Amino acid sequence: MTIITLTTDFGTADSYVGVMKGVILGIAPDVHLVDLSHEIAAQDVRGAGFVLSRAVPFFPDGTVHLAVIDPGVGSRRRPLLITTSQASYVGPDNGLFTFALEEASAEIFELDRPEFWLPSVSSTFQGRDIFAPVAAHVARGVPRHDLGRPIKDPIHLPHVMPQRHGDGHVTGNIIHLDRFGNLITDIPGGWMGDSRWCAEIAGQRISQFGITYEDAAPGALLALVSSAGTVEIAVRGGNAAARLGVGSGERVTLWPEA
Repeated sequence: MTIITLTTDFGTADSYVGVMKGVILGIAPDVHLVDLSHEIAAQDVRGAGFVLSRAVPFFPDGTVHLAVIDPGVGSRRRPLLITTSQASYVGPDNGLFTFALEEASAEIFELDRPEFWLPSVSSTFQGRDIFAPVAAHVARGVPRHDLGRPIKDPIHLPHVMPQRHGDGHVTGNIIHLDRFGNLITDIPGGWMGDSRWCAEIAGQRISQFGITYEDAAPGALLALVSSAGTVEIAVRGGNAAARLGVGSGERVTLWPEA
């Protein structure tokens, strides 16, 4: 049984996600659908790519990952299918799949075969009309060359990399906010080693660097390594994003303590 995961910024208050599932099941009734996340911040392409990249390794080879974070829907942006030796990806050509494009085995196809779409295509809901049916056809084993033409120029998001500096400090960026308000950075947890560190974000210094949330007092800010393997800023029992008034893209600096 093939798995199709779904990642969107649609939320669950409306019927959008359910309708996409209905389209998929109408074409490939035996697939197994997994909701990865529908609470991606609206139009947060970079954050969605981070969430998806961290989830993909936990799925079996051959999984189809359908992701629709699509601020350019209805414009000239291209619909894509990307295949690698481990997985397939279906969604918009806006940098969302940068992590997959960097795999040596990646092959990229512009979805330009309307016979594999719904008969009528909306300019505002191509997740339903193009991406969902194509994902279903991929899961059914339709050859990728039948679904679109190969291309070599997909959009990559520019790399905003964490950095290690000569005096020992580290800088990085908030790349994702989870539903608890935890601020997930792009700084690898492995950079921390056995040293003691403190963090600076939004003009506030955080001296508590723990292993678990309970390493801080209730209501206190702390830094720790997240389940995604990168440094996270959190509040024990609270919401760090609301407390600090920051979001995706905020700069974070880590300093080794003497």
